[in-house]
Amino acid sequence: MRDRIIVEYFQELRPPEGARAELLRGTIVIAPSSGAIHDGNVSAVVNQLPRTCWSGITSQGVDMLEGSSVPVPDVVVAERAARVERGALMPSQAVTALVEVVCARSVYRDYLIKGSIYAAAKVPAYLIIDPVMAQCVLFTEPTGHGENADYRCRRITAFGDSTPLEPVGIELDTSEFAVYENIRPHRYP
Repeated sequence: MRDRIIVEYFQELRPPEGARAELLRGTIVIAPSSGAIHDGNVSAVVNQLPRTCWSGITSQGVDMLEGSSVPVPDVVVAERAARVERGALMPSQAVTALVEVVCARSVYRDYLIKGSIYAAAKVPAYLIIDPVMAQCVLFTEPTGHGENADYRCRRITAFGDSTPLEPVGIELDTSEFAVYENIRPHRYP
């Protein structure tokens, strides 16, 4: 019950212009707007989704239904029939895949915190596009519960190679993905 009260409170929150807010395990995270490299990589994913079957929705909050998390992934991939009202949250069971494009300040959050939250919600696929390391990491087969949830399988592909997005049935062309310059590499996944 307490978790649902936190989620309801969060839904009323209006972040400052140019920022986005997410609720991750009861913590409100406010991040500044993203830059051209990030947004270009997001567009490259959305433009490759077959629109006859799939919707690639940006800036869409996802209700994890259990716990106090309402992430706002860079791309929510759902079947075209899964529609939500303007301003409403997408229920996690309607999601086929979630996509995050990391930046230097979101690496830990995207790889560890969100990966665990998405796995706990049984989201079938979680794709991280990592312009810091010039790679994509696809996580599938969610397992576990709560903070101990994780994905059993992970596939790493370098930018320039095709990345299979199995639940959606496409090979993602990563040759257009841009890389951040002069950012120190990290140790994830």
